[in-house]
Amino acid sequence: MAEIVQQRIENRIPELEQLERVGLFSKKEVKSMLKRATALEYKLHRLIITKVDFIAYIQYEINVLELIKKRRSRIGYQFKREEIEYSIISRINNIFRRATTKWKDDVQLWLSHIAFCKKWNTKVQLSKVFSSMLAIHPEKPALWIMAAKSELEDRNLSESARHLFLRALRFHPESKKVYQEYFRMELLHAEKLRKQQKELEQAEMDVGEYEFSPEIMSGKLAELVYRDATGKIQGADFILSLLTIAAIFDFTKELQDTIIQDLQSKYTDDSLTWDFMAKRELEATVGEELQTAKGRASDITRREERCCQVYEEGLKSLNTEAMWACYVSFCLERFKRKTNVQELKEKRQERLLAVLQRAHDSSMLKEEFYKNWLQVLLSSGDSEQTAAVAMAATQRYRQSVDVWCLALQTMVHLGSGATGKLFQDALKHVNPKLQVEWSMTSQSPEETEALFQRGLLSVVPAVSMEIKEKYLDWSYRAGGYKKARKTFTSLQESRPFSKAFFTRMIQMEKNQETPKMSNLRDFYERALREFGSTDDDLWLEYIREELGPSGQPENCGMIHWRAMKMLEGESVERFTAQYTLLQTGHI
Repeated sequence: MAEIVQQRIENRIPELEQLERVGLFSKKEVKSMLKRATALEYKLHRLIITKVDFIAYIQYEINVLELIKKRRSRIGYQFKREEIEYSIISRINNIFRRATTKWKDDVQLWLSHIAFCKKWNTKVQLSKVFSSMLAIHPEKPALWIMAAKSELEDRNLSESARHLFLRALRFHPESKKVYQEYFRMELLHAEKLRKQQKELEQAEMDVGEYEFSPEIMSGKLAELVYRDATGKIQGADFILSLLTIAAIFDFTKELQDTIIQDLQSKYTDDSLTWDFMAKRELEATVGEELQTAKGRASDITRREERCCQVYEEGLKSLNTEAMWACYVSFCLERFKRKTNVQELKEKRQERLLAVLQRAHDSSMLKEEFYKNWLQVLLSSGDSEQTAAVAMAATQRYRQSVDVWCLALQTMVHLGSGATGKLFQDALKHVNPKLQVEWSMTSQSPEETEALFQRGLLSVVPAVSMEIKEKYLDWSYRAGGYKKARKTFTSLQESRPFSKAFFTRMIQMEKNQETPKMSNLRDFYERALREFGSTDDDLWLEYIREELGPSGQPENCGMIHWRAMKMLEGESVERFTAQYTLLQTGHI
């Protein structure tokens, strides 16, 4: 063991001599580096070695690289890179290889190596790392996509990227994401060729026998990918995702027309198809004769009417809640658009109210749309119709606290004498959540707190969790941070919890003038005890907090290690992908 360590240390001597000779490091610093490197090398040759030892060694070497980069910039010396940086980068790659050989299943370790190669621009090494990783983890589509994108974007090798996508499809023949990215890659390749041809033509350069294939440049390879994808994967949502990608490129009109024809012929039983076809009617261009405000408003009205005709046609064959939701959402979106033309504004309101009423009469109106309906009616001043809609909403969604609260607030706003009876009816269906909602706006703090305490005793988990969230919010509004913290502490053993219960307390701490990192750590730790095995976002937020101005970045390694131990299933893959993006500065 000692001989191997000694050999590795001796291999460092030329680069250390160069560092001292060119003035990047002092003699004392070089001795310190040699001592530190020896200690780290010995750790990697013990009988029992850990992943932490490898990571610590790699991090030390990366820190040395960063320091060299800063000192070069400071003294303005840019020579001897091959003897100094290249040697260190090669050593780091070697340590990564040793680590990934021992811990093949650790995807994060592979991704960390990839992130390092990208940052220090070692493109050849990057391809080798991807190749080794995919040989061990072919079951992860995201890794294939990452590798193919790297070949295309980092090395500008379209053929290599295509080869990787084809290999990925052997392992994942029905992966939507792989097909989407493969489709995008072929279009990017075609766009690149078109740009090259244009530049050569402008420069009037002779390219000899080389010819640009018109089929490839027109997107025929992408069309082949589309045909293969839609033959294996069904669904209007998937076809529309490919159409969205194709629409980014200005040379794909024929391909877009082909996709739209397939959508219309195969998926007329899907509300997404009708929604897309309807909204296409808005894309018509405005003529020169319609440049006045009134002329544009008239043209917009005609186009919106054509959209509605498509929706109406769709409802004849597809009278479903999803179809009505698309229709209502369209009308609501158009109604919310600002316009100075009163006639257009009134037309949109009339259309929206009519569609809402028809959807309600068909028992196809979703819960969230009742609030929009009542808001429009209140703004129009139609009290009788507003009250009728509020009562109708409670009949359709009897178990919804939000609907009962909305109805009660509406009746109070209208000054209706039926409010008391409506409240009693509500208590029969959604007690105790509604009592709490009502008490927060209508009763004293003491009465409200007593209701919260009773509500916490609910045996229904969903009710108990929501009561805790509302109790914490109310405490913050009523008594500020101190009262909210006291409430949080009193409830911390009162399971079950929702994630929102913890994230709201975290946000309350952040809202303080001087947030305490110790408190934030405590809140995150408590949240992770409940959700640490499934919620990858929570771990990432914790790491971001430590990377912030008040945190301790050195804690991130341990948090990451704990996350990889606790997370399960697909959450591990999501976490590793996001953590890599965070490390490389992409998020």
